[in-house]
Amino acid sequence: MSNNFNRTVVRRVRGESDESRRKYRMDNRAWRFMTEHGDKDDIAFAGFEAANREALERLQHTLSERDIAHQRGDDDLCAQREVQELLVFDDPAGLQVEVFVGPTERPEQPFRSPAGVSGFLTGDQGAGHIVLASDKHEAVSAFYKEVLGFRRSDTIDMKVAPDMVLRLEFLHCNPRHHTLALAPVPAPKRLHHFMIETLSLDDVGYALDRVKACGVTQATTLGKHSNDLMISFYSYTPSGFEVEFGWGGRHVDDDTWQVSHLETPSIWGHKSIEG
Repeated sequence: MSNNFNRTVVRRVRGESDESRRKYRMDNRAWRFMTEHGDKDDIAFAGFEAANREALERLQHTLSERDIAHQRGDDDLCAQREVQELLVFDDPAGLQVEVFVGPTERPEQPFRSPAGVSGFLTGDQGAGHIVLASDKHEAVSAFYKEVLGFRRSDTIDMKVAPDMVLRLEFLHCNPRHHTLALAPVPAPKRLHHFMIETLSLDDVGYALDRVKACGVTQATTLGKHSNDLMISFYSYTPSGFEVEFGWGGRHVDDDTWQVSHLETPSIWGHKSIEG
């Protein structure tokens, strides 16, 4: 998974950049995150990798059958995204989705974190996860499951006010517990947060120290989620959406996974930090 956010992203090694956009690395891929100038300070598009070219062709056939407007990325867009081929279309909430094959790898330029992070969990699990909010939950959920083939991992009731509970849906498309979570509520920004996962619990602790030292506004305390068992904390970006930095997420095996419902998002911690 590659996601494009407006110029508010956790610091990582830069890939190729130009005046209007910057690319950031997490591994040997040419890039995993991109930031670009814009007036919305929100997610601009989400990219997902197809298993192979045949899978991309099957997706295009599905989009055509369902009368979902789409187009093939032209040479300029493919060059910008550094992929061989891609399809571009919108989800029911209007988010641009790009599905690609043939991403560029840079093994001759091994990734080295400037902050000393031991590494990030990527590979067949992609860059991490994103949480999207919209008032078109049913349509968006059906789209990602029926058109793109995501599968439900579980649901959680999230109490956001004394008399308001939201049921979040968590979806996976690879062994990561969830690549996408959906919140059934309109919000000032459709991106609530994105998550990146490290290879060591110490990486999380060191990042927590850096957040405090750099004066970044922390959104929650350290905690452990009830569904994916991730140990993590959240911080605010200057744009208002959050970054989750974590370690130790559980994996999904579709042959044995049982979909469940939980009534609390965290086993411990993840307490909101005021002001």
